[in-house]
Amino acid sequence: MKTAVRFFSQTGNTKKIADKIADIAGCKSESVTVGLDEKVDILFLGASVYGASIAKQVSDFIARLHAEDIGQVVVFSTSAISKRGYKLMKRELKTRKIPVADEHFYCKGQFYGLHKGHPDAKDLEKVIEFTNKVLTQ
Repeated sequence: MKTAVRFFSQTGNTKKIADKIADIAGCKSESVTVGLDEKVDILFLGASVYGASIAKQVSDFIARLHAEDIGQVVVFSTSAISKRGYKLMKRELKTRKIPVADEHFYCKGQFYGLHKGHPDAKDLEKVIEFTNKVLTQ
């Protein structure tokens, strides 16, 4: 099974999750500035919510995707407050007719004084469980 991991992270929280997913999936995690250069069965796509929306870089990445190159997208996200990352990315992916898995991963991310230390070791253990579950379905 061919997998890819792409993410956008301003503070490093989503990158931590992306790196752990890539370790388990046996691929490299890369920024959304790096396009897909081959077809993939699973694209893990991660971002956070900034000011009630996802970053323009994520929207631009999604706009460059081609449905025929992706079996499905599995969304993961972090944030200090909003859990809307999945919903926002799913909506944009669906407009491109790209299949999106119902399963998604979310954890709190540290932002200034909020959620100090997150994602933490427990969060990363949950990422491992989540990724293994996705890869064995």
